[in-house]
Order: sequence, then structure tokens, then C-alpha cells
Amino acid sequence: MDVEEFRIRGKEMVDYICTYMNTLKTRRVTPSVEPGYLRTTLPAEAPIHPEPWDDVMSDVETKIMPGVTHWQHPRFHAYFPAGNGYPSILGDMLSAGIGCIGFSWAASPACTELEIIMLDWMGKAIGLPPAFLALEEGSKGGGVIQGSASECVLVCMLAARAVGIKRLKHQFPTVDEGLLLSKLIAYCSKEAHSGVEKAAMISFVKLRILQTDENGCLRGQTLKEAMEEDEEAGLVPFFVSTTLGTTSCCSFDNLPEIGPIVRKFSRVWLHVDAAYAGNAFLCPEHKCHLAGIEYADSFNTNPNKLMLTAFDCSLLWVTNRYLLTSALVVDPLYLQHCYDHTAIDYRHWGIPLSRRFRSLKLWFMLRSYGISGLQKYIRRHCELAKYFEKLVKKDERFEVCNQVKLGLVCFRLVGGPEETPQQVDDLNKKLLTNVNASGKLHMVPASVRDQFVIRFCVVSQHASREDIEVAWDIITDFATELIEGPDKERDLNEERARKHRAALAHKRSFFVRMVSDPKIYNPAINKTPPPQPTSPGTPPQPAPATPDTPSDADSIRLVPSTPKQSSWISWPLAFFFQSVDNDANDLPLRFRHLDTMVRLKSPHPGRRGSTPGASPERRAPSPAPH
Repeated sequence: MDVEEFRIRGKEMVDYICTYMNTLKTRRVTPSVEPGYLRTTLPAEAPIHPEPWDDVMSDVETKIMPGVTHWQHPRFHAYFPAGNGYPSILGDMLSAGIGCIGFSWAASPACTELEIIMLDWMGKAIGLPPAFLALEEGSKGGGVIQGSASECVLVCMLAARAVGIKRLKHQFPTVDEGLLLSKLIAYCSKEAHSGVEKAAMISFVKLRILQTDENGCLRGQTLKEAMEEDEEAGLVPFFVSTTLGTTSCCSFDNLPEIGPIVRKFSRVWLHVDAAYAGNAFLCPEHKCHLAGIEYADSFNTNPNKLMLTAFDCSLLWVTNRYLLTSALVVDPLYLQHCYDHTAIDYRHWGIPLSRRFRSLKLWFMLRSYGISGLQKYIRRHCELAKYFEKLVKKDERFEVCNQVKLGLVCFRLVGGPEETPQQVDDLNKKLLTNVNASGKLHMVPASVRDQFVIRFCVVSQHASREDIEVAWDIITDFATELIEGPDKERDLNEERARKHRAALAHKRSFFVRMVSDPKIYNPAINKTPPPQPTSPGTPPQPAPATPDTPSDADSIRLVPSTPKQSSWISWPLAFFFQSVDNDANDLPLRFRHLDTMVRLKSPHPGRRGSTPGASPERRAPSPAPH
């Protein structure tokens, strides 16, 4: 394809996209295909010779579109909005046309500098304190565009982990970093996004998941008790992830309570994930949810959710960019340049080296809509969600299950007076399954207060009251059909639901079970290390130390000891080294021999939280070499 053909085909592609957007109502919201459908329609190997572009575009409509879930469809009400404003699409087109890889200032100065300015624009518009802005006088902070909120959480956790290990290494210079790592523990609520769990898994740290109040809000006292308990047990709190606008029900953690609690603990990083709700802070009436942000070390929000900007575009701010970059810097000669000591190089701010020119689409959106236009869009979504809430409350068969603050409504059928909670859950599962299977509407479930609920989110860019009314008519029609259907069908559905629950329970990963298990953070429950094989010459093993066993834990020294013939592999190593399913593919374990065992000692006898490790870490000798 030469430039002249590209000029023609590019215009045709814009026309195709416009037609697609204007005719979305005529398509099913979700595809009616099975896994592997595309494999049967495409050749097994790539073509040897070029094919006409018209044939390629013909296959887009006949082969690709039947398998597309149409996120911009006016009947799509699942997850959160996926921004798709036309200025944003044009920004992505220009970014692809320029084709720069902006990993450093020298790689493309405009790419770096526009990103710095856009993050300051957005930070000011949202209402972040000056400490988060790169261009404020005396600020050490700044912002960066990441691929997703999960990346934002991960890089902040890695930075916090580096700070924690450095602090412990200074305290205990002779202790191996791996042992110090095993003492670190992070915190989030049960309503936090699963990306926090994944970040903990990648970072190889413990994660304690905390209960919320009746509104899905993490409270300061809950966090305080957990952190004090863990310090008492010899762990080191280092990272707290809070959420403003949770995925399940758009609840808000109590940041004004949590912030002062975190400040009482030495060098604990406080992160605020506002992936969805953060965009709403553009509106003055929603800035109240930002109370307590002055305590945070980092904050993220996604314009690709509630600000019409195409994925991927996740904004992350930190108050100390040097702590972030020092945990991620790798500086080979071929990436260095003469301005690397005075300019920001975003290759040090995230996981990947290569970066697209993503700030262009944010620039285009902010200039095309202005803050006032984006505020109008956000307010319309919030207004339509309140309208849907009003429709739900008018029907006595349903109930609203969350506090509707932005564009998300959680609702469910209340069921009959004699139905058990499980039966009501099954009833709502069937309702959601029937609605989604029809292709007329798409929603997803959530668990709120241990109840199965249905999430209805205002998603479409041009959503109207008519769209909300059509969606509610579809939901109520299916509800009527389900409630008034034959009992035999109802019993059959319950049996199917029971089998489905059993299958899901079987598929749950060992890691997910671990993070919900109090054994991972309460050593008093795991008092006995796994048994180790002994030889005839092996001396008797001493009883393992427990919280009830007297010890010299109040010593100030790091004490070497003779090898012990026992091992204790603490979480998260257990995730890799144990299998609850006894998988035949599991590899046999081999442990490296250590000559000494060390015990971290409390430098301040009797002081709560002063010890990074009150219990010994032991490793078993490896089998003798053959």
C-alpha cells in the first residue's frame, strides 16, 4: 500500500467507522458465537501472496464483526464506560502516523513534554494538591500515562517495596533481602480491584484483604487494627491501596480516616485508585470524594472510563517521583542522552520501555470538549443513573443494593418471602443469564454484602432517557417471564446454578484462596512447620517458636545460629511451592542449603510494631548431590 492508496483507504476507513457507530442499534450487543469460532473461518496459515484490500475489509464484516462485543452499543451496560470520543480516535490515528517510541525525552521531546503538561492540566482540573504536579515550584511529584489502573497499582507497590526493603536493610544489614521481603505486607479492602492482588503476586509480598462496612467502605479503625496486629506478629506494613469508586458497587473508602492512620506507621505508602470515579472530580459537586487526598503518596484515574478518551490511557500521579523511578531505573548506555539529568525520561516510570504518543489524544479531548463539555457529559451519566435507580425503586419486585453516587446502579430481584438467600441469588443469576443470552442487553454481576447483584452502568456516549427506559423494559419483561414461569423450570435452573457454583469453586486458583485465608497473615494459626525427612544421625529437632513460646525476641542483635533440620516456606512462596490439587505436572522441590539461620530482633523491647520479624525463617538443606 503506497501513500496514494493509503489516502483513499484511510478515508474509507473513517467512513466505515462512522457507519459502524451510526448503525450500532441494529446489531446484537454481544456476539452469539462459541470459543474457536474464528478458527473455522480463517485459513490455517498466513497468505503467501498479497490479497486485495477490498477482500480484507469484506472479511472484517463477515468474520470479525460477528465475534465483537459492542462496547459503544446503547444497550451495553456492563463494566464501566470505554471512552471513544472522535477527537480521541483522531489522536490515536495521529500517534500511529507519527510512530515515535517515546521512552526518553531525546527519543521524542514533544512526546515527553506534552505528557508532563497534560498530567498537570488534569491534576489541577481534578483538584489534586500541588505536591502531585511536576511543574509546581519546589514539587518532587509528577504524573505519567500508564496502560491501565493495574499498572499504576503495580508500579506504586514496587516503589513502596523498594522503600521498605531499603529501610529494613539499613536496620538489618546482614540479613538477606529475600528474608526481609518475606516480612512485608500490603493492605486493601475486599472491594478493591483484583489488580491489587495481582500486583502483590508479582511483587512477591503478602496482601491482607480487609472487610468493609455495610456500604462497601474501608474504615480507618479496621485498617489500624490489622496493621497493629501484623506488626505484633512480626510483619512490616509497607503499602495500603484504597479505592474511590470500587468496581463492584462504586463505593468510596474513607480516606480522611485512613490517611492519618497510615501516617502513624513508618514509611507506609498510601495509594488511591480512582480509576472510574476520579474523572468525576472534574465536577465541583463530586470533589468532596477527594477529601483526604493530602495523605496519599500516589493517585490514579482512567480518562478511558468516564472522560471519552480511548483506551489505553490511565493517569498516575506521585508526590515523590524519585522514589518511583529509583525502584524501576535500568540505564544502559544506548538509552542515555545529554539531557538525561535535567529532563524526565518516562522509561523509568513504568514496566515497559517503549511508549506510544498517548498524550495526543488527551490533548485533543481536553481542547475539543473543554472542562465544561466533559462536566456536562459526566453529569448526564450521573443523572441517567439516578433515573434508572428511580425506575427500580418504583417496582416492588426489585431493590437497589448500593448508594448511587455516579453512573452505576446495583439492583436485584428481592424474591419471595419464603425463599432462602441462596434461592434469591439463583433467581437473579437466572435473570441476568436470560437477559444477556438474548443479546438485547448486556450487564454483569457483582457481590455486594455477600449477595448476588446485577450491575447496571450508564456507558454509551450518547445515552438518553429513552435508552434507560428501553433497558428497564427489557429487564422487567424477563423478570416477569422468570417469576411467572413454571416451578419445574425454576427447579431445573437452581440445579444448573448449583453445578455452576461447584465448577467455579473447583476452578478458583490457590492464590485466590490464600489471600482470603487468615492463615496467611496470622502466624499463630500456622504454628508447626512442615515435617522434614531425617537421617539416623540427625539430632532431635527443637520445638518451633510460636507466639506463646518464650524467646529472646527483644534482643537488639541479629543472631546467627546452627542449621536446623526444618523448613518453613512462608507465603507467597507457598503459592508456587504447594498445590492443593496435587497436580501431576508439579515439579519436585529442591531447597538450597544455608549454613546459618537468622532471627530478626526487636530493637525496642515491649514496643508494639518494632520488630520486622519475631519468628524465625528456616530453610531445609537440599538433598545430597548425586
